[in-house]
Amino acid sequence: MSTRRSYDLVAARYAAELSGELTGKPLDRALLDVVVDLADGQVLDVGCGPGHVAAHLADRVPVVGVDLSPRMCAHAEVPVCAGDMTALPFRSHSMSAIICLYAVIHLDTGQRAAAYGEFARVLRPGGHALVAFHVRDAETPAGRERTLTQWWGNEVELTFRFLDPGAETRAMAEAGLVVTARLDRAPDPAVEHPSDRCYLLARAE
Repeated sequence: MSTRRSYDLVAARYAAELSGELTGKPLDRALLDVVVDLADGQVLDVGCGPGHVAAHLADRVPVVGVDLSPRMCAHAEVPVCAGDMTALPFRSHSMSAIICLYAVIHLDTGQRAAAYGEFARVLRPGGHALVAFHVRDAETPAGRERTLTQWWGNEVELTFRFLDPGAETRAMAEAGLVVTARLDRAPDPAVEHPSDRCYLLARAE
């Protein structure tokens, strides 16, 4: 799979460059605090990369991560496993909350529907999911995609999808995740890719 292979290739550099990214993202930290406040049990970080978000939460809530890339998982300092978000390796109703930051952007429409279905399956009734994604940037509008072929000197094949918040809200609802809050924000080019972003907080029915 090109996504797994691509992230395996850049895993070490990604961990070195981005593991401290939350320091420059106060809104992200605030939203993660909301998830911690809502959680009453274990939290799952889906698409956890090198585990930096999970590590940020680990002193306040039980947390485990899952990522498509085994080499990304090797850099984590918290419990993580390799797995596909469209077929999560966790029991049904075993998680009190899910965090998925900028990972569903690599999935097409059908795959995202499957992932949202998996989020709903592993969440306890009333559990919460926080999903973040890119909406648009100067080159790509919402609903379009762009493929990256070079990253830090590696030949990769990564498709980044810029998603429409309304469409994702409907897709999550069809999977049994009712959006209860939405936050849209502009980027900070000093610390991240200059794309507009959206965060959806949803509750499992």
